[in-house]
Amino acid sequence: MALIVQKYGGSSVGTIDRIRNVAQRIKRTCDDGNQVVAVVSAMGGVTDKLIGMAGELTANPPERELDVLLSTGEQQSIALLSMALNELGVEAMSVTGRQAGIRTTGSHTRGRIEDIQPDFMCSQLEQGKCLVVAGFQGITPDGMIHTLGRGGSDLTAIAVAAAVKADVCQILTDVDGVYTCDPRVVKNARKLPEISYDEMLEMASSGSKVMQSRSVEFAKKYGVLFEVRSSLNDNPGTIVLEEHPTMENVVIRGVSIERSQARVTITGIPDEPGMSAKILCALGDAEINIDMIVSNIASDGFARHSFTMHSNDLGRAQAALKPLLASIGPDAKVETEAGIAKLSSVGIGMRSHSGVAATMFRALGEAGINIGMISTSEIKIAVTVDETRIEDAARAVHDAFQLDKPPVA
Repeated sequence: MALIVQKYGGSSVGTIDRIRNVAQRIKRTCDDGNQVVAVVSAMGGVTDKLIGMAGELTANPPERELDVLLSTGEQQSIALLSMALNELGVEAMSVTGRQAGIRTTGSHTRGRIEDIQPDFMCSQLEQGKCLVVAGFQGITPDGMIHTLGRGGSDLTAIAVAAAVKADVCQILTDVDGVYTCDPRVVKNARKLPEISYDEMLEMASSGSKVMQSRSVEFAKKYGVLFEVRSSLNDNPGTIVLEEHPTMENVVIRGVSIERSQARVTITGIPDEPGMSAKILCALGDAEINIDMIVSNIASDGFARHSFTMHSNDLGRAQAALKPLLASIGPDAKVETEAGIAKLSSVGIGMRSHSGVAATMFRALGEAGINIGMISTSEIKIAVTVDETRIEDAARAVHDAFQLDKPPVA
């Protein structure tokens, strides 16, 4: 008998009929002799509807109250799914974030899981119950309801799997698994049977919509084996696991794209120690996540720093940097550029194979696509391109590495 954590997203429980289908799937898993903990999101569209209702009342709803409001979406889902399971003869119990022992920290609407105290869940599992846990939510040290932000239900599932020592965590979604690129962009993209934590983390942080990067980080930290698979069929998905030696035979595992990026460049920075820290601390205090960073010294002796972020954060970044310019120096200026996108090639095989960047840049050049900023890590090469050409860029690089073909054994 295995203990399996299954996560169902909003589209999987978006209607009463879909909730019944999920209940049937969970029942089949239980009938096979397994214990199941199901982590569930709000029904599709409910969270947006709740945000819209708040927006009708005020342009700036207090984040604490937003947390209280948004958490009701998941509580609706877990109650309905538990009812459906009991109707099928499965003894099921809904469990809120508080009851699950999910302790959180950080700002409201952007919580982080600090730890999980799973005593209640474990006691109910020992009694043979199927648990239906609310994703996306936890409780602060002072007892406040706290939501986890984007990807919160995935994170809940991974964290619960670690806490109850599950044999596997299944992330059930509307796609069959992790592909070499978004199949909507690259028609001949291929589903991967397996991928390492590091590769999945790089792809998630580079725009892959299958998993949020912090969920993958949590899984790697606690050694949670998880599988991304479809909730609509029983096809095998993609297993995400620890790296093993044969994985390095595959040079590039996949290509990911991230749209709606913006570039911020600060010029006229005195070439003095501590300037980079001053700039990045201001952005960090404003809770702005930055990605690619390029720094150099111009011919006039002043430094210039460029970095990318999501375009939604551009206004807050400008507001955070404006009061800082005077303290940097009289020549400091901020330049911004929107309408760019990021293309990343990812693969742990880069560590042992040369020529990866040359192949990627040649493919982009032959496709007539200009490259902006370049960033590299041990297993990733990322570039910025004009957003209107990002799909062409993805197809060109995918073809150059022949990712539509299975690797040669």
